[in-house]
Amino acid sequence: MEITQKKRIWGWMSFDWASQPYYTLGLTFIFGPYFAVVATNYYTVAGSLEPEANAQSIWAVGQTCAGLFIAITAPFLGAFADTTGRKRPWIALFSLLYIIGAASLWFMQPDSSSLILFLILFYVGFIAAESALNFVNAFLPSMGTDEEIGRISGSGASFGYWGGLISLFIMLIFFAESGDTGKTLVGISPILGLDPETREGTRAVGPFMAIWYGLFILPFFLFVKDNPADAGITPKIAQVWGDLVTTLKNVWRRKSATNFLIGSMFYRDALNALYAFGGVYATLVLDWSVLQLGPFGIISVITAAIATYFGGRLDQRYGPKPVIIACIFLLIIVNLIIIGMSREHVFGVPMPDGSRLPDIIFFVCGSIIGGAGGALYAASRSMMVRHTDPDRPTEAFGLFALSGKATAFAAPFLIGVFTAITGSVQLGFLPVIFLFLIGLFLLKWVNPEGDRA
Repeated sequence: MEITQKKRIWGWMSFDWASQPYYTLGLTFIFGPYFAVVATNYYTVAGSLEPEANAQSIWAVGQTCAGLFIAITAPFLGAFADTTGRKRPWIALFSLLYIIGAASLWFMQPDSSSLILFLILFYVGFIAAESALNFVNAFLPSMGTDEEIGRISGSGASFGYWGGLISLFIMLIFFAESGDTGKTLVGISPILGLDPETREGTRAVGPFMAIWYGLFILPFFLFVKDNPADAGITPKIAQVWGDLVTTLKNVWRRKSATNFLIGSMFYRDALNALYAFGGVYATLVLDWSVLQLGPFGIISVITAAIATYFGGRLDQRYGPKPVIIACIFLLIIVNLIIIGMSREHVFGVPMPDGSRLPDIIFFVCGSIIGGAGGALYAASRSMMVRHTDPDRPTEAFGLFALSGKATAFAAPFLIGVFTAITGSVQLGFLPVIFLFLIGLFLLKWVNPEGDRA
């Protein structure tokens, strides 16, 4: 069967569609908040003075450890894949781990004390999704010209968000129940006879993500193939390590690439923290349940899909750097708002009982986070292509993953530390602003056209 370039692009974009639910449903809107509730209840029963802060801190620990693991392994795996010329077997392996990690979440009961076990299982799937993404991104340079890459990257990310939105709709309408009513967003009991008392509707998010991924990843494996001309002999570990060290030395001599990788290391870490802790914040600070998180997730994902699509068009016209800068400014403003509000006050102004203003403000913040975050991710991926050696794309995106994860422990760790010290979930987000500012400052020395030549 002849595989046209159009089929290759659609196959490549299918990965975003298949994997996005792990972020939308798992990390942010369904499992993350559910984990926060289970952890808060556990620490309350255990007599903790700050159960909400402890719940956020343990979630931060999981994010930290996952980020460190990805940072350590991504460049080495990328170098190995480039040397052998084979990326698809690695994607298949991580796809299997994704499915196992996701499906296992079904077993986390509401009264579970096995917080560490399920934290590990969740982040096994998360690490698998992120690791597979590095290899998938390595196919991006072959999907079009430099002028087309920004549009393709933005369209792929937007396509993924629409997949996340549809999966969220399905979960909210048919499965995820409110802890108070036991009903889904539309007021029905979870389907398939799932028991709301034991939160089986919410726990079904794990098997649902596994089935979704297993089904929709198929077009990728059908239409995106390794180039036989790139195939090589399986190298020795020492050779791979030597090639990687040489690449790192070469990158360090390239001013634009170095500043982009280090700068993106900080601002992407900050963005990932907003994704990872957004639902936790809404649950712990604003006391939101699924009934509030559902519409919030829908609006923010729609905004992300639309903004990412148009961000790709702006990238194609003006290049990725202006898109990145504009998105960082928006995210800094949102972070300031998050820190300055709670259920009781907004920037020191007391709120009357029952005021919905904090909810409205956070709805707007979520929309901006989704839109700016999606466009920022797609534009950063496009900028990386402009700094990529065409002969070593997987290694380059392994370094891109390293830059996104080398300090991935920093934001969750700092959030955990600031939360523990201040006893405030809101003030725990203060370090995120500084990470955005550092990334923004380093972009000053990044060539808008890259330095691949």
